[in-house]
Amino acid sequence: MGDNGKTVFVGGGGEGYGTAQGLRLDYANRHGLIAGATGTGKTVTLQILAQGFSDAGVPVFLSDVKGDLSGMAAAGSPSHKLHGPFTERAQTIGLDLTYRACPVTFWDLWGKAGHPVRTTVSEMGPLLLARLMDLTEAQEGVLNIAFRVADEEGWALLDLKDLQALLVWTGENRKDLALRYGNISTASVGAIQRRLLMLEGQGGDLLFGEPALELSDIIRTDPDGRGRVNILAADKLMAAPRLYATFLLWLLSELFEQLPEVGDPDKPKLVFFFDEAHLLFDDAPRALVDKVEQVARLIRSKGVGVYFVTQNPDDIPEDILGQLGNRVQHALRAFTAKDRRALRQAAQNYRENPRFDIEDAIREVGVGEAVTSLLERKGIPGVAERTLIRPPASQLGPITDAERRAVINASPIAGRYEATIDRESAFEILTARAKAAAEAAEAAEREEEEVEVREREYKAGRRYTGGRVSRSTARPRSRRGDSVVQAFAKSMARSLGTRAGKAIVRGVLGGLFRGR
Repeated sequence: MGDNGKTVFVGGGGEGYGTAQGLRLDYANRHGLIAGATGTGKTVTLQILAQGFSDAGVPVFLSDVKGDLSGMAAAGSPSHKLHGPFTERAQTIGLDLTYRACPVTFWDLWGKAGHPVRTTVSEMGPLLLARLMDLTEAQEGVLNIAFRVADEEGWALLDLKDLQALLVWTGENRKDLALRYGNISTASVGAIQRRLLMLEGQGGDLLFGEPALELSDIIRTDPDGRGRVNILAADKLMAAPRLYATFLLWLLSELFEQLPEVGDPDKPKLVFFFDEAHLLFDDAPRALVDKVEQVARLIRSKGVGVYFVTQNPDDIPEDILGQLGNRVQHALRAFTAKDRRALRQAAQNYRENPRFDIEDAIREVGVGEAVTSLLERKGIPGVAERTLIRPPASQLGPITDAERRAVINASPIAGRYEATIDRESAFEILTARAKAAAEAAEAAEREEEEVEVREREYKAGRRYTGGRVSRSTARPRSRRGDSVVQAFAKSMARSLGTRAGKAIVRGVLGGLFRGR
């Protein structure tokens, strides 16, 4: 048995196993869960589902956390050391296994293991940025004010230096802004600047900028009708788990906001795999969890299926777990009381099968086996079955660097994102303002000096004309020749030159280079 155009073949059985299991494409956008302890076969299950969707013409986006999913770009082989046992398994489940590669597009935040992937600060928004930097409520409020000002002034926020310059300007003008938006403390501004420096050190400066990712470039099909498999290199990105989780959540949010409603399609427009899903919810504020729940509940009407991959179903909040209709549960270990509670809870999420105890089955299934429950007609959860997961048609394990580079060079989007663009944005606008203020300050100082020189020359000339000359060497407080308007203008020029102009220059440039 294999894929029939209406289902993705997941696995089958033999003695001790249930009937063949297929994931229906018309219910694939009702999300899913792949769970199990380390080393029980989650990655292989992810790989065979991704290839099944691709063969059915559905584009896929997934993250390669361990660096071994790049093998999807190459065909498997019975001579490969990792594919040895698969021939026998394919015969056991009645699968005519044909090895073949997937059409793959590689992405990488650092632009080395794939095409660069970027977004802009404006598109990320203050909520996700606050989550990314772990800001307090007060600091998040200041960030929201800064974004509001940028929107009203028409200042584009594209990269981190735009946001840094905006925060410096916000701090310098906090008294005026406080009348409209509330108090802005310099301590909060400084704390955000420090978090931006930390984010920059984690690679955030590479994430933000232009050209930004176009969603149409990850929702592609090849001329032969197969969906492209987008693989994000996440092995290095996992060193900054909050950055990893926030980026994937942003991508989900963009899909939710930009894609049109399609109702219940015959097959999804895109399937999104969120590996190491627990990182999304660890220490997440309630507002963020609510946003994820909203996306999970509503994005299926946009034709997008979301599949969470994690070690334990308990990692997923209950409200979101209830949205996941298709489930593949690999083995869970139960050595402690906490493990046993988690195992019991996982078993309770499955429709009972009178032939076996689900809790025992989850504990006992071996590597490459799972307890599955896939949606049936009218979206009813299928009865839990012990399933022998099918072998993958693409290569298990990573491809070589040379093979990866060849795939990248042959990509239909090669060269589109490699060169960065730095158009006029908040940083350039505020820098230009600072420069103009500095020049105005210097001009005012020169004019004042010239006036003083002329006055001294005039007084020196009167010494020889018989006029009265003051013996005081003190600087005069005012000049009788000046009109009221002239005196006011000169006073403002001196203030601009000696205080405001220099403060703006120090504020923008000093804030950027010192990162206060």
